[in-house]
Amino acid sequence: MSDFHAMLGKYAELVIKVGVNIQPGQVLLVQSPLETAEFTRLVVAKAYEAGAKYVQVDWDDERVTRIRYETAPDDSFGYYPKWQADMMEQLAEGGGALLHIKVPDPELFRGIDSSKVATAVKAAAVARQKFQGYVRSNKVTWSLIKAPTRAWADKVFADLPEEERLAAMWDAVFRMNRVHSGDPVEAWQEHIRKLKESQERMNAKRYKALHYRAPGTDLRVELPDGHLWLGGGDYNENGVYFIANMPTEEIYTMPLRTGVNGTVTSTMPLNLNGRLVEGIKLTFKDGRVTEYEAESGREHLTSLLETDEGASYLGEMALVPHSSPISRMNRIFYNTGIDENASCHFALGSCYPVNIEGGTKLSKQELLERGGNVSLTHVDFMVGSAELDIDGELADGSIEPVFRKGDWVKFNPKAGE
Repeated sequence: MSDFHAMLGKYAELVIKVGVNIQPGQVLLVQSPLETAEFTRLVVAKAYEAGAKYVQVDWDDERVTRIRYETAPDDSFGYYPKWQADMMEQLAEGGGALLHIKVPDPELFRGIDSSKVATAVKAAAVARQKFQGYVRSNKVTWSLIKAPTRAWADKVFADLPEEERLAAMWDAVFRMNRVHSGDPVEAWQEHIRKLKESQERMNAKRYKALHYRAPGTDLRVELPDGHLWLGGGDYNENGVYFIANMPTEEIYTMPLRTGVNGTVTSTMPLNLNGRLVEGIKLTFKDGRVTEYEAESGREHLTSLLETDEGASYLGEMALVPHSSPISRMNRIFYNTGIDENASCHFALGSCYPVNIEGGTKLSKQELLERGGNVSLTHVDFMVGSAELDIDGELADGSIEPVFRKGDWVKFNPKAGE
């Protein structure tokens, strides 16, 4: 067996044992691009070896997606099949697991009318509201992972000869997921332990607000009472630990919906459903986006903000040190699931109920009353850099440093007392 195929097998085992953490008798749905079929078949085999009862693969072909946007009638884009939404709901209600190999082509919708994409994205979000509620409250085990495709490799490694790009992309995916280590599963367990240390540090502080400062950024973000920082992974309702995003380098919580004021500027391009948006600048007042700019793709940002009322408010804030392994690769991956783990980030749209005490038992209205945000969408954008400073404001009004020059300040347990 070649080294590459050995690594591929280790990666497949990792996402099954650590990512979705398949349990004996569990049903697994794998959403996969056609192009990653070799890897996906290994994932299926590892799932059955782990005791999965049944594995369904839902194949995706971006060429077929592109054909729809080029040739389908206008009324196609407001349609989302109810049977598809029903299937996802049944998967969650039956205690199943979802593994999504998510690698959208950053140039997929170049030249396509942005209103078509926005309409289709919203139709899917409306139809899948119930399932997304299950996802955000951890009723269903889920994990988003990455596997290289030609279009993605060509974009990320455009500086390399064409014949070297795919191999370079695979090597990057292996490295960011610690597959090169002798025992990737053990390496992940140690990584999760370190993330938990940062999570516990922030939860112990109970900051009233965080203040972000960097070139183009001066933003104060309040935190709701009872907020919870999480990191690495979480437990589903049956007590099974899973990793929702591989790789992951973040700890995250929810901001107070109406407590965001100031201006923030993005530091990386955003791949928004196959459409690139660059140079985002947002101004907030009492939580809501009141002004916005983008160096390119502004119309796509407009479509996002117009999704619904909640799309103009923040639902997530995440801390990632600039010295993270992905950041040290010094490369933009045009994939939010990766780029967000090289950079501190925020998300426009829905919060995760797990980020507030008792949140998974709250109705949407109760969540709003506790300071969380509700929306059909949830889109992360990156704001971290080597120039980012973050201060924490304690309940007594005292201020202490949390990040300096993009990285954690050494923890002083007595600071602020």
